[in-house]
Amino acid sequence: MGNNKKMGRSRGQTSHRGQSSRSRQLRWEDSQAHGTLTACQGESLPQNYDDEEAVAVPKINLAMWDFGQCDVKRCTGRKLELRVTTGFGGIVLSPVGRMCVSKEDHSSVRCKGLAVVDCSWARLNDVPFAKLRCSGPRLLPWLVAANPVNYGRPCELSCVEALSAALIICGEEEMGNLLLGKFKWGHSFLSLNRELLKAYSQCENGSEVISVQNSWLSCNSRISKPLPQNDAVDEEHPGVDSDCDSEDGLPPLERNLNHMHLEEEDTSESEDTGELVE
Repeated sequence: MGNNKKMGRSRGQTSHRGQSSRSRQLRWEDSQAHGTLTACQGESLPQNYDDEEAVAVPKINLAMWDFGQCDVKRCTGRKLELRVTTGFGGIVLSPVGRMCVSKEDHSSVRCKGLAVVDCSWARLNDVPFAKLRCSGPRLLPWLVAANPVNYGRPCELSCVEALSAALIICGEEEMGNLLLGKFKWGHSFLSLNRELLKAYSQCENGSEVISVQNSWLSCNSRISKPLPQNDAVDEEHPGVDSDCDSEDGLPPLERNLNHMHLEEEDTSESEDTGELVE
């Protein structure tokens, strides 16, 4: 009778049959206090690439844990979402990682995906890292940001810069370039970091990446040391700004912010020249 009548599906309703639980969990929303993990199946950024790009570029699962610590209007990764309690089996770019992302992670990225923890270095204590269930936390090596908010600053990358850099380092250069290509300033990130990204991508493991990073920083000691933040210094040495500005017009660079501690060498001109100070 009436109770045995099958219920029809409305036109606007979509079927999830045959889809994995991960693909069904798109666009989960949670409070800023608990954060969100954003995820997608190769559709984390604006979907305006053509059929040729879609065929040429392998789809990789991208995700982001969002803790509401950045400007919502300027965040480049807010289109990706899952709950914090939802685990992620791929590689996760996280401040608590103890290894650096490298080519060694390529198979995990291809099979299980790549995620990023979007949080502020100044508010790490507010992030419940213990709740972020991930099997492969990783650090990014030293790179310079090109996003409009932190242009020229090292290690203050936007979500898309972090994801793209990790993809390039792991060996997915085409996918990384595609993500950056969706932003007007994306090419600037590649230009600023072209030499380093190429060197990192040639490393077989995280230890080699760190060695390349440290060697590069030792050869470019100017950017590994912080500039004085006291106005009085500028008054005593009015020419300091012109000396510290790079020829390519980048703003002054700051100290490395990641957890890879670098030894700073203290050098003195008086010691090198052997001059006596009266």
